[in-house]
Amino acid sequence: MTDSIRELTILQPDDWHMHLRDDKALATTVPHAAESFNRVICMPNLVPPVKNVEDARAYRARIMQHLEASNVSAERKAAFDPRMTLYLTDHTTAQDIELAAQSGIVQAVKLYPAGATTNSADGVTDINACVDVFEALEKYNLPLLLHGEVTHDHVDIFDREKRFLDEVMVQIIAKFPTMKIVMEHITTSDAADFVLSQGNQIAATITPQHLMFNRNHLLLGGIKPHFYCLPILKRESHQKVLLDVATSGNPKFFLGTDSAPHATDKKEAACGCAGCYSAATALPLYATAFDSVGKIDRLEGFTSRFGAQFYGLPVNESTITIINTPMQIPASYPYFDGSSLTPLMAGETLPWSIKKSL
Repeated sequence: MTDSIRELTILQPDDWHMHLRDDKALATTVPHAAESFNRVICMPNLVPPVKNVEDARAYRARIMQHLEASNVSAERKAAFDPRMTLYLTDHTTAQDIELAAQSGIVQAVKLYPAGATTNSADGVTDINACVDVFEALEKYNLPLLLHGEVTHDHVDIFDREKRFLDEVMVQIIAKFPTMKIVMEHITTSDAADFVLSQGNQIAATITPQHLMFNRNHLLLGGIKPHFYCLPILKRESHQKVLLDVATSGNPKFFLGTDSAPHATDKKEAACGCAGCYSAATALPLYATAFDSVGKIDRLEGFTSRFGAQFYGLPVNESTITIINTPMQIPASYPYFDGSSLTPLMAGETLPWSIKKSL
Protein backbone atom coordinates (compact mmCIF):
# COMPACT_ATOMS: atom_id res chain seq x y z
CA MET A 1 0.00 0.00 0.00
CA THR A 2 1.11 3.58 -0.66
CA ASP A 3 1.01 4.86 2.90
CA SER A 4 2.28 8.34 2.00
CA ILE A 5 -0.70 9.19 -0.24
CA ARG A 6 -3.95 9.62 1.66
CA GLU A 7 -5.63 11.97 -0.78
CA LEU A 8 -5.12 12.32 -4.53
CA THR A 9 -6.49 14.91 -6.94
CA ILE A 10 -6.41 13.84 -10.57
CA LEU A 11 -7.75 15.12 -13.85
CA GLN A 12 -11.36 14.10 -14.41
CA PRO A 13 -11.36 10.59 -15.94
CA ASP A 14 -13.05 9.38 -19.11
CA ASP A 15 -14.55 5.93 -19.62
CA TRP A 16 -13.56 4.54 -23.00
CA HIS A 17 -15.99 1.59 -22.81
CA MET A 18 -19.37 1.73 -21.08
CA HIS A 19 -22.85 0.30 -21.55
CA LEU A 20 -25.62 2.75 -20.68
CA ARG A 21 -28.41 0.67 -22.27
CA ASP A 22 -31.46 2.60 -23.43
CA ASP A 23 -34.86 4.09 -22.59
CA LYS A 24 -35.83 3.64 -18.91
CA ALA A 25 -32.42 2.21 -17.97
CA LEU A 26 -30.84 5.59 -18.76
CA ALA A 27 -32.48 7.17 -15.71
CA THR A 28 -30.09 5.09 -13.56
CA THR A 29 -27.01 4.65 -15.72
CA VAL A 30 -26.56 8.19 -17.06
CA PRO A 31 -26.37 9.95 -13.66
CA HIS A 32 -23.98 7.28 -12.37
CA ALA A 33 -21.67 7.81 -15.36
CA ALA A 34 -21.89 11.60 -15.29
CA GLU A 35 -20.89 11.88 -11.63
CA SER A 36 -17.34 10.67 -12.33
CA PHE A 37 -16.64 10.80 -16.06
CA ASN A 38 -16.50 13.55 -18.65
CA ARG A 39 -16.36 11.57 -21.89
CA VAL A 40 -17.95 8.15 -22.10
CA ILE A 41 -17.75 5.91 -25.14
CA CYS A 42 -21.22 4.42 -25.32
CA MET A 43 -21.50 0.89 -26.63
CA PRO A 44 -23.91 0.40 -29.57
CA ASN A 45 -25.31 -3.07 -28.79
CA LEU A 46 -28.83 -1.85 -28.15
CA VAL A 47 -31.98 -3.52 -29.43
CA PRO A 48 -32.01 -2.53 -32.27
CA PRO A 49 -28.28 -1.66 -32.55
CA VAL A 50 -26.79 1.76 -33.34
CA LYS A 51 -25.81 1.09 -36.94
CA ASN A 52 -25.48 4.54 -38.53
CA VAL A 53 -25.10 8.24 -37.74
CA GLU A 54 -28.85 8.78 -37.61
CA ASP A 55 -29.16 6.06 -34.95
CA ALA A 56 -26.23 7.57 -33.06
CA ARG A 57 -27.74 11.07 -32.99
CA ALA A 58 -31.06 9.73 -31.73
CA TYR A 59 -29.38 7.64 -29.01
CA ARG A 60 -27.24 10.56 -27.85
CA ALA A 61 -30.36 12.75 -27.65
CA ARG A 62 -32.05 10.18 -25.41
CA ILE A 63 -28.99 10.09 -23.15
CA MET A 64 -28.92 13.88 -22.86
CA GLN A 65 -32.63 14.03 -22.08
CA HIS A 66 -32.11 11.72 -19.11
CA LEU A 67 -29.07 13.73 -18.02
CA GLU A 68 -31.08 16.96 -17.97
CA ALA A 69 -33.87 15.28 -15.98
CA SER A 70 -31.44 13.92 -13.37
CA ASN A 71 -30.20 15.36 -10.07
CA VAL A 72 -26.62 15.59 -11.32
CA SER A 73 -25.03 18.97 -10.61
CA ALA A 74 -25.07 21.67 -13.28
CA GLU A 75 -21.27 21.46 -13.44
CA ARG A 76 -21.27 17.74 -14.14
CA LYS A 77 -24.12 18.06 -16.65
CA ALA A 78 -22.13 20.63 -18.59
CA ALA A 79 -19.01 18.43 -18.61
CA PHE A 80 -20.63 15.12 -19.58
CA ASP A 81 -19.99 14.22 -23.22
CA PRO A 82 -21.29 10.84 -24.40
CA ARG A 83 -19.29 9.73 -27.44
CA MET A 84 -21.06 7.42 -29.85
CA THR A 85 -19.99 4.23 -31.57
CA LEU A 86 -21.42 2.43 -34.58
CA TYR A 87 -22.17 -1.28 -34.46
CA LEU A 88 -20.25 -2.95 -37.27
CA THR A 89 -22.40 -5.47 -39.15
CA ASP A 90 -22.01 -7.47 -42.33
CA HIS A 91 -23.90 -4.65 -44.06
CA THR A 92 -21.91 -1.62 -42.84
CA THR A 93 -20.58 0.42 -45.78
CA ALA A 94 -17.60 2.69 -46.34
CA GLN A 95 -20.07 5.56 -46.68
CA ASP A 96 -21.39 4.82 -43.18
CA ILE A 97 -17.82 5.26 -41.93
CA GLU A 98 -17.32 8.50 -43.85
CA LEU A 99 -20.52 9.98 -42.43
CA ALA A 100 -19.52 8.82 -38.93
CA ALA A 101 -16.13 10.49 -39.21
CA GLN A 102 -17.81 13.75 -40.28
CA SER A 103 -20.53 13.65 -37.62
CA GLY A 104 -18.62 15.12 -34.70
CA ILE A 105 -20.28 12.68 -32.28
CA VAL A 106 -19.13 9.22 -33.44
CA GLN A 107 -15.79 8.38 -31.84
CA ALA A 108 -15.25 4.81 -33.04
CA VAL A 109 -16.75 1.70 -34.62
CA LYS A 110 -17.34 -1.46 -32.60
CA LEU A 111 -16.80 -4.99 -33.90
CA TYR A 112 -18.55 -7.81 -32.08
CA PRO A 113 -18.02 -11.26 -33.51
CA ALA A 114 -21.56 -12.58 -33.95
CA GLY A 115 -22.70 -14.24 -30.72
CA ALA A 116 -19.75 -13.13 -28.60
CA THR A 117 -21.66 -11.31 -25.86
CA THR A 118 -24.89 -9.50 -24.91
CA ASN A 119 -26.91 -8.37 -27.95
CA SER A 120 -24.22 -9.41 -30.44
CA ALA A 121 -26.40 -11.41 -32.82
CA ASP A 122 -26.02 -8.70 -35.48
CA GLY A 123 -22.23 -8.85 -35.23
CA VAL A 124 -19.75 -9.63 -37.97
CA THR A 125 -19.80 -13.16 -39.34
CA ASP A 126 -16.86 -12.80 -41.75
CA ILE A 127 -13.95 -10.47 -41.01
CA ASN A 128 -12.71 -10.86 -44.58
CA ALA A 129 -15.87 -9.18 -45.87
CA CYS A 130 -15.05 -5.97 -43.98
CA VAL A 131 -12.22 -4.80 -46.27
CA ASP A 132 -13.99 -1.67 -47.54
CA VAL A 133 -14.98 -0.66 -44.03
CA PHE A 134 -11.48 -1.17 -42.64
CA GLU A 135 -10.01 0.87 -45.50
CA ALA A 136 -12.41 3.68 -44.64
CA LEU A 137 -11.50 3.48 -40.94
CA GLU A 138 -7.84 3.88 -41.90
CA LYS A 139 -8.63 6.75 -44.26
CA TYR A 140 -10.65 8.72 -41.70
CA ASN A 141 -8.54 7.73 -38.68
CA LEU A 142 -11.58 6.32 -36.88
CA PRO A 143 -10.62 3.63 -34.35
CA LEU A 144 -11.93 0.08 -34.48
CA LEU A 145 -12.96 -1.28 -31.09
CA LEU A 146 -12.70 -5.05 -30.87
CA HIS A 147 -14.41 -7.55 -28.65
CA GLY A 148 -11.48 -9.91 -29.05
CA GLU A 149 -12.89 -13.42 -28.84
CA VAL A 150 -13.57 -16.13 -31.38
CA THR A 151 -17.02 -17.67 -31.03
CA HIS A 152 -16.60 -21.18 -32.41
CA ASP A 153 -18.46 -23.68 -30.24
CA HIS A 154 -15.48 -26.02 -30.09
CA VAL A 155 -13.12 -23.39 -28.61
CA ASP A 156 -12.87 -23.39 -24.81
CA ILE A 157 -14.32 -20.20 -23.34
CA PHE A 158 -11.06 -19.53 -21.46
CA ASP A 159 -9.06 -19.73 -24.71
CA ARG A 160 -11.21 -17.54 -26.94
CA GLU A 161 -9.21 -14.34 -26.50
CA LYS A 162 -5.90 -16.05 -27.26
CA ARG A 163 -7.37 -17.71 -30.36
CA PHE A 164 -8.70 -14.35 -31.57
CA LEU A 165 -5.24 -12.84 -31.30
CA ASP A 166 -3.66 -15.72 -33.23
CA GLU A 167 -6.33 -16.18 -35.88
CA VAL A 168 -7.93 -12.76 -36.42
CA MET A 169 -5.87 -9.89 -35.00
CA VAL A 170 -2.71 -10.86 -36.82
CA GLN A 171 -4.60 -10.87 -40.14
CA ILE A 172 -6.28 -7.50 -39.54
CA ILE A 173 -3.05 -5.75 -38.58
CA ALA A 174 -1.13 -7.26 -41.50
CA LYS A 175 -3.71 -5.99 -44.00
CA PHE A 176 -4.44 -2.64 -42.31
CA PRO A 177 -1.23 -1.64 -40.56
CA THR A 178 -2.19 1.98 -39.83
CA MET A 179 -5.75 1.37 -38.59
CA LYS A 180 -6.20 2.40 -34.97
CA ILE A 181 -7.45 -0.53 -32.90
CA VAL A 182 -8.49 -0.82 -29.27
CA MET A 183 -8.52 -4.31 -27.86
CA GLU A 184 -11.45 -3.94 -25.49
CA HIS A 185 -11.50 -5.32 -21.94
CA ILE A 186 -8.41 -7.51 -22.32
CA THR A 187 -8.28 -10.44 -19.89
CA THR A 188 -5.07 -12.37 -20.52
CA SER A 189 -1.31 -12.02 -20.39
CA ASP A 190 -1.39 -13.05 -24.06
CA ALA A 191 -3.42 -9.94 -24.95
CA ALA A 192 -1.22 -7.69 -22.83
CA ASP A 193 1.92 -9.04 -24.49
CA PHE A 194 0.33 -8.70 -27.92
CA VAL A 195 -0.54 -5.03 -27.37
CA LEU A 196 2.97 -4.36 -26.07
CA SER A 197 4.47 -5.96 -29.18
CA GLN A 198 2.55 -3.71 -31.59
CA GLY A 199 2.95 -0.11 -32.68
CA ASN A 200 1.26 2.89 -31.14
CA GLN A 201 -1.86 2.35 -33.25
CA ILE A 202 -2.82 -0.62 -31.02
CA ALA A 203 -4.09 0.00 -27.48
CA ALA A 204 -6.26 -1.75 -24.89
CA THR A 205 -8.82 -1.02 -22.21
CA ILE A 206 -8.91 -2.90 -18.90
CA THR A 207 -11.89 -3.24 -16.56
CA PRO A 208 -11.82 -2.99 -12.75
CA GLN A 209 -13.05 -6.57 -12.39
CA HIS A 210 -10.19 -7.99 -14.45
CA LEU A 211 -7.68 -6.08 -12.32
CA MET A 212 -9.21 -7.13 -9.00
CA PHE A 213 -10.52 -10.64 -9.56
CA ASN A 214 -9.87 -13.96 -11.25
CA ARG A 215 -11.90 -17.07 -11.98
CA ASN A 216 -11.54 -18.35 -8.41
CA HIS A 217 -13.63 -15.40 -7.26
CA LEU A 218 -16.28 -16.39 -9.80
CA LEU A 219 -16.39 -20.11 -9.08
CA LEU A 220 -15.04 -21.07 -5.65
CA GLY A 221 -17.70 -21.73 -3.03
CA GLY A 222 -20.48 -21.50 -5.58
CA ILE A 223 -21.03 -19.48 -8.74
CA LYS A 224 -21.07 -15.72 -8.11
CA PRO A 225 -23.31 -14.30 -10.86
CA HIS A 226 -22.22 -10.70 -10.32
CA PHE A 227 -18.63 -11.64 -11.21
CA TYR A 228 -19.78 -13.20 -14.48
CA CYS A 229 -18.79 -11.12 -17.50
CA LEU A 230 -17.55 -11.69 -21.03
CA PRO A 231 -14.72 -12.10 -21.69
CA ILE A 232 -14.81 -14.28 -18.60
CA LEU A 233 -12.41 -13.85 -15.66
CA LYS A 234 -9.20 -15.83 -16.17
CA ARG A 235 -6.43 -17.33 -14.00
CA GLU A 236 -4.75 -15.34 -11.23
CA SER A 237 -1.54 -15.27 -13.31
CA HIS A 238 -3.36 -13.33 -16.04
CA GLN A 239 -4.88 -10.96 -13.46
CA LYS A 240 -1.40 -10.16 -12.14
CA VAL A 241 -0.08 -9.32 -15.62
CA LEU A 242 -3.04 -7.03 -16.30
CA LEU A 243 -2.37 -5.24 -13.04
CA ASP A 244 1.30 -4.92 -13.99
CA VAL A 245 0.61 -3.29 -17.37
CA ALA A 246 -2.24 -1.10 -16.10
CA THR A 247 -0.02 0.36 -13.38
CA SER A 248 3.13 0.52 -15.51
CA GLY A 249 2.55 4.00 -16.92
CA ASN A 250 2.48 2.61 -20.45
CA PRO A 251 0.04 4.78 -22.47
CA LYS A 252 -1.19 1.82 -24.52
CA PHE A 253 -3.43 0.77 -21.61
CA PHE A 254 -6.28 2.90 -20.27
CA LEU A 255 -9.59 2.88 -18.46
CA GLY A 256 -12.62 1.15 -19.92
CA THR A 257 -15.01 -0.14 -17.28
CA ASP A 258 -17.25 -2.21 -19.57
CA SER A 259 -19.85 -1.37 -16.93
CA ALA A 260 -22.86 -3.39 -18.05
CA PRO A 261 -26.18 -3.11 -16.22
CA HIS A 262 -28.54 -6.05 -15.93
CA ALA A 263 -31.50 -6.18 -13.56
CA THR A 264 -30.67 -8.30 -10.52
CA ASP A 265 -33.26 -10.95 -11.36
CA LYS A 266 -31.70 -11.34 -14.82
CA LYS A 267 -28.24 -11.88 -13.31
CA GLU A 268 -29.37 -14.20 -10.52
CA ALA A 269 -31.16 -16.57 -12.88
CA ALA A 270 -30.81 -20.08 -14.27
CA CYS A 271 -29.21 -18.52 -17.36
CA GLY A 272 -27.68 -15.36 -15.94
CA CYS A 273 -26.59 -12.37 -18.03
CA ALA A 274 -22.93 -11.50 -18.57
CA GLY A 275 -21.74 -8.14 -17.28
CA CYS A 276 -20.51 -6.34 -14.16
CA TYR A 277 -21.98 -2.97 -13.18
CA SER A 278 -19.38 -0.51 -11.89
CA ALA A 279 -20.26 2.92 -13.30
CA ALA A 280 -21.00 4.58 -9.96
CA THR A 281 -17.96 3.22 -8.09
CA ALA A 282 -15.40 2.75 -10.86
CA LEU A 283 -12.84 5.26 -9.64
CA PRO A 284 -12.63 3.87 -6.07
CA LEU A 285 -12.41 0.36 -7.57
CA TYR A 286 -9.48 1.31 -9.82
CA ALA A 287 -7.82 3.23 -6.97
CA THR A 288 -8.06 0.14 -4.77
CA ALA A 289 -6.52 -2.02 -7.49
CA PHE A 290 -3.64 0.41 -8.12
CA ASP A 291 -3.00 0.89 -4.40
CA SER A 292 -2.89 -2.88 -3.87
CA VAL A 293 0.46 -2.89 -5.71
CA GLY A 294 1.67 0.48 -4.40
CA LYS A 295 1.03 2.34 -7.66
CA ILE A 296 -1.71 4.81 -6.76
CA ASP A 297 0.54 7.57 -8.14
CA ARG A 298 0.12 6.01 -11.62
CA LEU A 299 -3.67 6.26 -11.52
CA GLU A 300 -4.11 9.55 -13.37
CA GLY A 301 -2.35 8.43 -16.52
CA PHE A 302 -4.50 5.31 -16.81
CA THR A 303 -7.80 6.98 -15.94
CA SER A 304 -7.46 10.48 -17.37
CA ARG A 305 -4.63 10.92 -19.88
CA PHE A 306 -3.78 7.90 -22.00
CA GLY A 307 -7.21 7.30 -23.52
CA ALA A 308 -7.64 10.91 -24.56
CA GLN A 309 -4.16 10.90 -26.09
CA PHE A 310 -4.89 7.73 -28.08
CA TYR A 311 -8.10 9.20 -29.46
CA GLY A 312 -6.40 12.51 -30.28
CA LEU A 313 -8.54 14.48 -27.83
CA PRO A 314 -7.49 17.07 -25.24
CA VAL A 315 -7.19 15.85 -21.68
CA ASN A 316 -9.83 17.18 -19.31
CA GLU A 317 -9.15 20.32 -17.31
CA SER A 318 -11.51 19.63 -14.41
CA THR A 319 -10.36 17.48 -11.50
CA ILE A 320 -11.72 14.95 -9.04
CA THR A 321 -10.30 13.99 -5.65
CA ILE A 322 -10.15 10.53 -4.16
CA ILE A 323 -9.43 10.00 -0.50
CA ASN A 324 -8.17 7.04 1.51
CA THR A 325 -11.41 6.87 3.49
CA PRO A 326 -13.49 3.69 3.39
CA MET A 327 -16.79 3.56 1.52
CA GLN A 328 -19.41 0.84 1.40
CA ILE A 329 -20.73 -0.05 -2.02
CA PRO A 330 -24.55 -0.06 -2.01
CA ALA A 331 -26.23 -3.46 -1.92
CA SER A 332 -28.29 -2.40 -4.93
CA TYR A 333 -29.63 0.56 -6.88
CA PRO A 334 -33.23 1.13 -7.93
CA TYR A 335 -33.64 0.24 -11.60
CA PHE A 336 -36.56 0.60 -13.96
CA ASP A 337 -40.04 -0.95 -13.65
CA GLY A 338 -39.49 -1.72 -9.97
CA SER A 339 -36.39 -3.88 -10.53
CA SER A 340 -33.01 -3.47 -8.86
CA LEU A 341 -29.44 -3.30 -10.12
CA THR A 342 -26.67 -5.03 -8.16
CA PRO A 343 -23.22 -3.43 -8.53
CA LEU A 344 -19.84 -5.13 -8.55
CA MET A 345 -18.79 -5.86 -4.93
CA ALA A 346 -22.27 -4.99 -3.63
CA GLY A 347 -22.30 -4.39 0.12
CA GLU A 348 -18.51 -4.61 0.43
CA THR A 349 -16.20 -1.87 1.71
CA LEU A 350 -13.48 -0.24 -0.40
CA PRO A 351 -10.55 1.64 1.17
CA TRP A 352 -10.85 4.55 -1.29
CA SER A 353 -13.75 6.88 -1.96
CA ILE A 354 -14.50 10.03 -3.93
CA LYS A 355 -14.17 13.20 -1.88
CA LYS A 356 -17.41 15.13 -1.96
CA SER A 357 -17.31 18.82 -2.83
CA LEU A 358 -18.29 21.14 0.01
